[in-house]
Amino acid sequence: MSSCNKSIPQPLTFVLAGIPGLESSYGWFSVPFFLVFVITMIGNAAILCIIWVEKSLHEPVFLLLAMLSVVDLSLVSVTVPRMLGIFWMNAKDISFNACLAQMFFIPSFYVMESGILLAMAFDRFVAIWYPLRYTTILANNILVKMALAVLTRAVAVLTPAPILAKRLESFQTHIISYSYCAYMAVVQIACGDISNHIVYGLMVIVTSVGFDLLFIILSYGLILHAVFRIPSWEAGGKALSTCGSHLCVIALFYSPVVFSVLAQILGYHMAPYIQIIIDNLYFLVPPMANPLIYGARTKQMREQVLRILRCHRN
Repeated sequence: MSSCNKSIPQPLTFVLAGIPGLESSYGWFSVPFFLVFVITMIGNAAILCIIWVEKSLHEPVFLLLAMLSVVDLSLVSVTVPRMLGIFWMNAKDISFNACLAQMFFIPSFYVMESGILLAMAFDRFVAIWYPLRYTTILANNILVKMALAVLTRAVAVLTPAPILAKRLESFQTHIISYSYCAYMAVVQIACGDISNHIVYGLMVIVTSVGFDLLFIILSYGLILHAVFRIPSWEAGGKALSTCGSHLCVIALFYSPVVFSVLAQILGYHMAPYIQIIIDNLYFLVPPMANPLIYGARTKQMREQVLRILRCHRN
């Protein structure tokens, strides 16, 4: 129960605090944020162009990678420009409707990315367990259905967020101590009983990231089982090496979430600015690192990049 002695009605405009306590360092923070934005846009655009042009890469694993790049581009496009506006121009005001839009789109893209990582884990499972039926099981129509399932789940899970927030009638303040309009950040400054909102927030985490991580772990458990059954250690190692890029991306994507959850379970209370920085890592580091990891670790992508660079030099 969040009670207010002096409440204000639903404001037309909220103020985003950015990273409270580190206002004097905004100039320094803006540099890595800007570099991350540029690298992410260039890297993911390059991945999409290479996959689009090279017909040899029109395989399930690379088409899923293209979906991941589209989501990554969308995610940084709706987060980083607003953050840079706060850092560079002190543009902290955001209308209530724009806040609701952020509340829906930012976590939606995050949930979509989690769903695509689950689809990529399934792709690796099929490739190792059923190599001869790989292209049959993961035909283009199946990939389309998987993409629609990822999109539908994100919309279904996150649509209630702005609807519930819209019903909040009074607030303690119009200042959101965050760098964007996070659902729980808005709920925490509302007056009245917010228990239903907390339950909904937990439900979103469990039915999206929790569900995906559980089945990703299950998929890799089955993959390891299949690899250990291969008589030749060399063949087993080669099969497992095809999962290397995906495992790196998974570790990078889920580690901040797991760290935050464990910190709360163990009762470790982080300073607010540290929590905000970690939360921002959810949306900044994976989209930047994904094209770099796949470009460096995937043989086909690496060969295509090197071939394009040679043609450009000639």
